[in-house]
Amino acid sequence: MTTARAFPFVLHVDLDQFIAAVEVLRRPELAGREVVVGGRGDPTERAVVSTASYEARERGVRSGMPLRVAARKAPDAVFLPVDGPHYLAASEEVFAAVRDLGLVVEVLGWDEGFVGGDTDDPEALARDIQAAVLGRTSLHCSVGIGDTRVRAKIATDFGKPQGVFRLTAANWVEVMGHRPTADLWGIGARVSARLATHGIRTVSELAAASPEVLVGEFGPRMGAWYGSLGRGEGSAEVDDTPWVARGHSRETTYQSNLVTGDEVREAVRVLTDQVLEDVGREGRPVVRIGLKIRYAPFFTVNRSRKLPATTSEPGPVHAAVQGLLADHLEEGREVRLLGVRAEMTMPQEGDAVERTPVRGRV
Repeated sequence: MTTARAFPFVLHVDLDQFIAAVEVLRRPELAGREVVVGGRGDPTERAVVSTASYEARERGVRSGMPLRVAARKAPDAVFLPVDGPHYLAASEEVFAAVRDLGLVVEVLGWDEGFVGGDTDDPEALARDIQAAVLGRTSLHCSVGIGDTRVRAKIATDFGKPQGVFRLTAANWVEVMGHRPTADLWGIGARVSARLATHGIRTVSELAAASPEVLVGEFGPRMGAWYGSLGRGEGSAEVDDTPWVARGHSRETTYQSNLVTGDEVREAVRVLTDQVLEDVGREGRPVVRIGLKIRYAPFFTVNRSRKLPATTSEPGPVHAAVQGLLADHLEEGREVRLLGVRAEMTMPQEGDAVERTPVRGRV
C-alpha cells in the first residue's frame, strides 16, 4: 500500500559523501584519505568525478570534474571505479532502516530522499533517523527540516555534515533572503544570470519580483515557479509510490575520439542495443528517442524526437535514432561522447509492471 499526503514537516535525508563513504566501509584503510570515485578509476582516462571524500574536496575536487583535473588537484588521492550495484544495495539498506521507523519515505536517488514528519518535534525525529541509518549501515546522514519540500531540501546543506537544520517560513528570510538566487534548489548559473539582467540577484529580490517580469523572461509556468522558489513555497507532500522509470539511457565517453561518420553510426547502434535491452526488461513500448553528441573539444548537442507510433520492436527504434543522427551529425568533426535515450509509455494504475530501482547520480 502506498501513501501520498502532505505532512506538517518534510524531512530531507541526505547521505554524507555517500559513494566515497560506502567505498571506505569496504576499504577501512582509506578512512581519512583523499578518495575520488569516477569512471573506471583511472585518472588518465576520459571520465568525470562521481564523488569525492571531504578530504579530496578540500583540495578542490568536485563532482563532474574531469578525473585528470582531479588528479592534478589531489595527486595523492586514491582513485576508485564506480560500482553502481554496490551503491544501490547500500542505498536500499539506508532507506529500509528509515521505513522500519514507520515513516513514509520518497526516495529521490541513491543518496537522498524525503520523509514525512507527522510530529511536533522534527529535530528528535531527525536524530532518530540518523541513529537508525548509522546503526544499520554505519553511514552518516544530514537531515534538513522544512515546512515545504523546497525548504527541507535547502536546509540540508546547512546541516552538513552529520547535522540537522530547520528552515521554515519563520526563518526563511533571515537565513536565505540575502543569499544569491543560485543558492536555491532548482536555480542554476544560467537562470541566475538571466535574473540578474532584471536586477534580481538575491533570494529576497526574487521573492518580491514582479510576476510580469518573471513570466516575460521565463514563460507562465517557469516564471511563476521561480517566484515561488524565492519565497520557499511549494508542496509538503511525500509520496512513497514506487518509482517507475520514464526512460533509459546509455552514454559513453570514448578514450580516443571517433573520427569517421561510420565509427559514430556504429557506436550509436551499439548504444541503442544497450538501451533496448534495458527497455525490454520494463515491458513498455518506446514513445520517444533522444541523442546526445559531444564533439571535441567539448561542444554538446542534445536532440530528441517522438516516434510516429509507439513500438516494442528494435527496428523502428534503431531507424529513428539513426535518422536523428543523420540530421545532426556534423561530418568531419571528431566525437568524444555519445548517448542514446529511449522514453517509454507510463503504466496505467493497476498495471503489473516491473519497478525499476532508483539510480544514483554518477
